Amino acid sequence: MKDVSVGICGLGTVGSGTFNVLTRNARLIAGRAGCKIRITRIASRRPRNDMDLGDVPFSTDIFDVVNDPGVDIVVELIGGYDTAKELVMAAISNGKHVVTANKALIAVHGNEIFAAAQKAGVVVAYEAGVAGGIPVMKAIREGMAGNRIDWIAGIINGTGNYILTEMRAGREFAEVLKEAQDLGYAEADPT
Repeated sequence: MKDVSVGICGLGTVGSGTFNVLTRNARLIAGRAGCKIRITRIASRRPRNDMDLGDVPFSTDIFDVVNDPGVDIVVELIGGYDTAKELVMAAISNGKHVVTANKALIAVHGNEIFAAAQKAGVVVAYEAGVAGGIPVMKAIREGMAGNRIDWIAGIINGTGNYILTEMRAGREFAEVLKEAQDLGYAEADPT
């Protein structure tokens, strides 16, 4: 099996964490995946001079990742939904698989993105954007295939759970949000 080339878009809390995990656990991941997962390109709208990216090419143009013919999988971690949608749709039209942890993107544009991915024959994996990364989508899709589920609602998100738990104990939202951001639980822009 050939190596898999990954391009990461976004180096905020989630993007830098993803880079660190993929780099630190490369041997373990390769053993479990049956192939090497190589980070071959990174882009972020703002440079991260505090991070050692090794010899991985870096750009402040996030579209450099989706336009790189050597990238097999685009990991979208820029947040928001307008530019993120444009980025993901470009990746799909370039025949690249996409992984995203972007809840807003999936909520606002998910149906359109999934339709485009199906037409292009690529996968859009979004489990990291649901339930704080708890693998509920796979359980629902595979383990409950015989059930008809029309709708699911709830707050199953690590950041939301942390904030709501602290607020229930009497703390103010702004204070808890700031603490969650400082701890790396919440995005810099929590909207």
